[in-house]
Amino acid sequence: EVLLVESGGGLVQVGGSLRLSCAVSGVTLDDYAIGWFRQAPGKEREGVLCISSTDGRTYYVDSVKDRFTISSSNARNTVYLQLNSLKPEDTAVYYCAARRKCLASMIDFWGQGTQVTVSS
Repeated sequence: EVLLVESGGGLVQVGGSLRLSCAVSGVTLDDYAIGWFRQAPGKEREGVLCISSTDGRTYYVDSVKDRFTISSSNARNTVYLQLNSLKPEDTAVYYCAARRKCLASMIDFWGQGTQVTVSS
């Protein structure tokens, strides 16, 4: 069974930081790219960042390029999303997802999501 479990979300003030974790089991980071997505209330889900052992890092949205970073630990089979300089518009449920490549059209597995709320 493949599981992706997010953690690390919470309530933070504008300008604050959070580190989200996505613990992966059932597949390895060598075989799957792991992407972070988010969905704000009333909006569609959007891709944020992705990391792959073959393709490196891929940003899906320009608005986070100077503030969010992605990293991984193969030993822990975990992907991290560091959120810095948070803004109210970053408020969303953040999901991690696994697919063969960062730009593959099909996502194979989703996590359950973790809430990030940025207060002004």
